[in-house]
Amino acid sequence: MASDVPAVLDQTNRIIFLDEEDLVVVEKDSIYIENKGTEVKREESLIEWTIEDAEKGGYEHFMLKEIHEAPKAITDTLRGYLAEGRINLGLDFIGDAESILLVACGTSYYAALCGKYLIENIAKIPVRIELASEFNYSDFVLDGSKVVAMAITQSGETADTLTALKKAKGYGCKTVAITNVLGSSATRLADETIYGRAGPEIGVAATKTFITQLIIFYLLGLFLSKMPAREFAELLDELKRMPQIAQRVLDEVKIQKQARYLSKYEHTFFIGRGVNLPISLEGALKLKEISYIHAEGYAAGELKHGPFALLTEDTPVIAILTRDAIYEKTLGNVKEIKARGSPVIAIAEEGDYEVEKYVDDVIRVPRTSAAFSPIPNTVALHLLAYWTAKARGCEIDKPRNLAKSVTVE
Repeated sequence: MASDVPAVLDQTNRIIFLDEEDLVVVEKDSIYIENKGTEVKREESLIEWTIEDAEKGGYEHFMLKEIHEAPKAITDTLRGYLAEGRINLGLDFIGDAESILLVACGTSYYAALCGKYLIENIAKIPVRIELASEFNYSDFVLDGSKVVAMAITQSGETADTLTALKKAKGYGCKTVAITNVLGSSATRLADETIYGRAGPEIGVAATKTFITQLIIFYLLGLFLSKMPAREFAELLDELKRMPQIAQRVLDEVKIQKQARYLSKYEHTFFIGRGVNLPISLEGALKLKEISYIHAEGYAAGELKHGPFALLTEDTPVIAILTRDAIYEKTLGNVKEIKARGSPVIAIAEEGDYEVEKYVDDVIRVPRTSAAFSPIPNTVALHLLAYWTAKARGCEIDKPRNLAKSVTVE
């Protein structure tokens, strides 16, 4: 008996997942399961993970190992849904939807924010996104016959997200679970499931599972799009290059210097725009989770509506400066920050030398089209959080007061 699959991988990869309110009696040669007084049968699942997947494999921390597994996680997720230039998600019913509802918590919520941007911009389908913990207790106006609800949960066991999934089904929505765990509660509740094939993730701070959630949203956007074949092929080709892009960040980007600098501070801001606003929120969350530095993510254009009052020489700002349609706007925000005395570290693309005139330091990532910039930017920010926490001597894999799977509301 175990609460999570990795706990028993050294013994078996044959798993029976229990439903809510199941009672199980295990004897030497038999298993008896009942639910509310009635005997039930639960199917056995064969888990593809190995015990080696759930070990550090020479890395000092699981988090660092899992950051370095991002390229493989991307490759495995793409391989599961691509064949002969086509995307097969098995979601035939989704084409009839007039809109999509995304519900999630924590890191998964930030992935969903990216998903909203990608689906609306690539597929031109309206997307509504709700924090599961808020959605569950709101008077929500929804015609479920016209909406597909997607619940994003890495573990498949997040209590608030499961409650939101049940509520969406109550509205009559077709439902999809986006999760990393085969046989989890979310997969049994939802009509369909899209798996992120990241393998087991042990560190409390989600890294490679966040990346695979982003990859799933790229796949969804393309799957739902009605764009010309040539444009579709170009975007799909770039998506297929993301494992190499992530690997280049891991091989080429040196972040320890900036991490040591950042580790001296107690407060910091992360800013971004467009599809990289959720990435700034994710970067701030990772830093506060494992380094205990107070970090806030903000839309770059919103700093003047309050946070400017907090900017001093003791509040560094991490600015995501992707060369997109609103690059000059974000650069203008950086100039405003510098005028108020805050040091700025930019996440910028190779070849962008203009940014050096306005910031104190630059973390350079491989160039991609703007739509795919969240992938290298995320890997860089995960590394920044890790090395900052290490410089501060923090317990990286098990940050205080946090749990890997949040199974209470």
